[in-house]
Amino acid sequence: MGRKKNHILLYYLKDRLILFICFLMIVLIFLAVAALYGYEDSFMNMSYAAVLALFFGVWGYIFDFWRYRTKCIKLQEALDKREESDYYLPGPSGYIEMLYYDIVCAAGQERRKLITELDEKKADMADYYTMWTHQIKTPIAAMRLLLQRMEAEREKEKGVYRKQGKDTAKQALEELFKVEQYAEMALHYARLDSMSSDMIFKEYDVNAIIRKAVKKYAVLFIGSGLSFSMENFESKAVTDEKWLGFVIEQVLANALKYTHEGSIRIYGADEEGKKCEGEVNHIVIEDTGIGIRESDLPRIFERGFTGYNGRIGKKSTGIGLYLCRQIMERLSHAIWVESKEGEGTKVIFGFGKEKE
Repeated sequence: MGRKKNHILLYYLKDRLILFICFLMIVLIFLAVAALYGYEDSFMNMSYAAVLALFFGVWGYIFDFWRYRTKCIKLQEALDKREESDYYLPGPSGYIEMLYYDIVCAAGQERRKLITELDEKKADMADYYTMWTHQIKTPIAAMRLLLQRMEAEREKEKGVYRKQGKDTAKQALEELFKVEQYAEMALHYARLDSMSSDMIFKEYDVNAIIRKAVKKYAVLFIGSGLSFSMENFESKAVTDEKWLGFVIEQVLANALKYTHEGSIRIYGADEEGKKCEGEVNHIVIEDTGIGIRESDLPRIFERGFTGYNGRIGKKSTGIGLYLCRQIMERLSHAIWVESKEGEGTKVIFGFGKEKE
């Protein structure tokens, strides 16, 4: 990669070739002018001038070569320390070098910034998958226990087994569904940075996308004991069906997770989030769950933020809502949350003008 130090003189001579030629031409001009006059005194004076010019020129070139060599060595050392090469660069000695120096320093800072962001992203990814691994162990363990219970029930009377076995099998299906959703969340998180290459935009019926998500979560809705209602509304949006569907599923999953009694409603709304019918640009998923602390609301879309409820229940990785915000922004849609602790939560989707 680097040039050898014993070749510096050759590169110096090559770089200063034009100056060498100009200097020799000046000396020859002195001698030529003296020869043209033809007088001995004049020739001697011009010769002295030529010798003096040659003497000081040689020493000037020796000094210039020393500076050139010193700078080359420092640049070679900076090249050998590529990670922080701009820290080891010699100071610029001219305007052009100063511009190059600024360019290299700016590029070095940008590189370190990108490396830092990449390291942080890797650390966040590692933290998430660590949490995800621990989280997914819960439904897996639950399924194991349920299957063991089903095996034990085989020893009971046939009629009793048939009745209880159905309930146990239903619970096992619910836990299996949770495993699938956690795996899907991890997959979307891994694809987040490259989601632009995975999107297909066209106009969709948002109502149909929501109904598809609700149908997918029917197994959890039935087992939750909550009442569910979805009002009639019309909403069209240019979006990507798969990614928008994932966002809606995440919001439904949160509503089911944090609502222990009461209901979950989905309805169309105006820009203020108030219920309305007909064609709408805003859709609300409202639950009567435990709600969110006011102090936590500004940070719920931050990566890794679990809030008070997540820390108490130990159910949250702090990734779901972060993914929702990131995806909605890339789809050019809006999402925001209104909530009161102990009273429930409204998650509002905006497919028109974003909320200020």
